Amino acid sequence: MDDLRYPVGRFQPEQGSFESRLKDIDELPGRLRMAVAGLSDAQIDTPYRDGGWTVRQVVHHVADSHMNGLIRGKLALTEDSPTIKPYEEGEWAKLADAKLPIDASLPLIDCVHERWAAVWRAMSEADFAKTFVHPDHGKCTLDWLLSMYSWHSRHHVAHIVNLRSRIGW
Repeated sequence: MDDLRYPVGRFQPEQGSFESRLKDIDELPGRLRMAVAGLSDAQIDTPYRDGGWTVRQVVHHVADSHMNGLIRGKLALTEDSPTIKPYEEGEWAKLADAKLPIDASLPLIDCVHERWAAVWRAMSEADFAKTFVHPDHGKCTLDWLLSMYSWHSRHHVAHIVNLRSRIGW
């Protein structure tokens, strides 16, 4: 079960170089599109593991999470260590928009990642030390945020790719 939940391993802060982490952000939209290419609605509604989200929920979650990540980063860049609001991702995955076709989220992910990459690339070394406060994680740097979303990008694509491989799609 642990391998299916964490197909690229559990999150480790500050993995890889800045360029490799930014590459994960840059490539997520294309990798996600490739992972879901050609899937039928029935396949998209298949959970990636027993008790896990469906492929549809994973795609919509990536959009939700990465929009929040972009906003959190921009808050930290423009405010003095703001406290951000977490959200109940499991509850969001049950809302009506999580049942929409994945084409409702794929273009959104494209746009969020284009903007996010522009922000990351424009940041100074000092900017990466700026912080925000997450009620569950405490004080987090923007370097940590880049690491988290680099991992998150690989993590959820791997859920879908591994499901396809296991089932033979």
